[in-house]
Amino acid sequence: MLDINKIYEARERIKDVIVETPFSYAPYLSEISSSRVYLKKENLQVTGAFKIRGAYNKIASLTEAQKGCGVIAASAGNHAQGVALSASKFNIRAVIVMPESTPLTKIDGVKYYGAEVILAGANYDEAYAYALSYGEKNSLTFVHPFEDEEVMAGQGTLALDIIDSCNDLDAIVIPVGGGGLIAGMSTAIKSINPNIEVIGVSAKGAPAFKNSYELKKPVDSLSVRTIADGIAVRDTSEITLKYALENVDDIISVDDEEIASAILSLLEKQKLVVEGAGAASVAAMLHNKLEHLKGKKVALVLSGGNMDVTLLSVIIEKGLLKSGRKMKVTVTLVDKPGSLMRFTEILKDLNANIVHIAYDRTSISLDYGDANVTVHMETKGEEHQQEIKDVLKNEGYLRDY
Repeated sequence: MLDINKIYEARERIKDVIVETPFSYAPYLSEISSSRVYLKKENLQVTGAFKIRGAYNKIASLTEAQKGCGVIAASAGNHAQGVALSASKFNIRAVIVMPESTPLTKIDGVKYYGAEVILAGANYDEAYAYALSYGEKNSLTFVHPFEDEEVMAGQGTLALDIIDSCNDLDAIVIPVGGGGLIAGMSTAIKSINPNIEVIGVSAKGAPAFKNSYELKKPVDSLSVRTIADGIAVRDTSEITLKYALENVDDIISVDDEEIASAILSLLEKQKLVVEGAGAASVAAMLHNKLEHLKGKKVALVLSGGNMDVTLLSVIIEKGLLKSGRKMKVTVTLVDKPGSLMRFTEILKDLNANIVHIAYDRTSISLDYGDANVTVHMETKGEEHQQEIKDVLKNEGYLRDY
């Protein structure tokens, strides 16, 4: 049975392994939301996410015989590194089963902590099934990422840290995937101060837990699709749902556009790299999903920071386009000397900084003797972009926009 005593015991077990992550006031978020917003920066935790708390508490709780046989987990993300590092602290064998499509950087991250990696299955569910079978055959203890009370107790220690940092909060906002984090944290929060509102935030593309919470019974999704891979959980756990129904006040959802804008905002305004799952709480605040908390003191949990750099570059590029700091224009020029120079001179006079030019004279939509020129440029906002469009239209380069 998960209770506050189990969470305090977990805190004692993990205290020498985890770091005390910052709990900081967020001026920008506070201003735009008319709330007093604080960020719990668990993205700066050991291994870059909160998962080390639950994984270490579970492994520390095993019998000596179980430790002697070793542990196994299925994960392509933060749980894998948490289990690998925790096992290394006890000098025991750790096997991590990852889908065959797992990027090399994630595989190397797990191997860095000394774990064995097995690539099996086309997706997480197939890797999970393989890990259960392999673990049973080899007497390895399976460490579930969320459906385990020792794991949930470890995650619940994050709530103790937050309340120790600020004991007069009105609400705590927590990302939700499989529900292990919010189950552990909400149990601790409501045991200490039932008046603190506990709000979960799920990804719209992974709706199982939110739907289950609303229906008060487990329902699974047919599929998931979200950039927040840390909370992209297809099936709902009866165990974590039980604790959520007892202790969570509400669960809301955010879509990928909202998550991406939160990632970019945290990068620019807070100088923090936060993964999609970790940014879900901020996405809810940025996009007016928490308006009832105006004037209140609110903690947002940044649950992880292991961001895929390729995805981050896409988010940054799209964010620059949306905010008017980058612009792409395609025009048709007469394919003769001087045409391109005249066009770029106009852009220079408009203080647009060209960063890339593509020149196409073979498109079948072109008349012979013409060329399409696509220009990517840095601009100074929407007004500057409108000025550029107006001038290019007046000069005959753009017909409609």
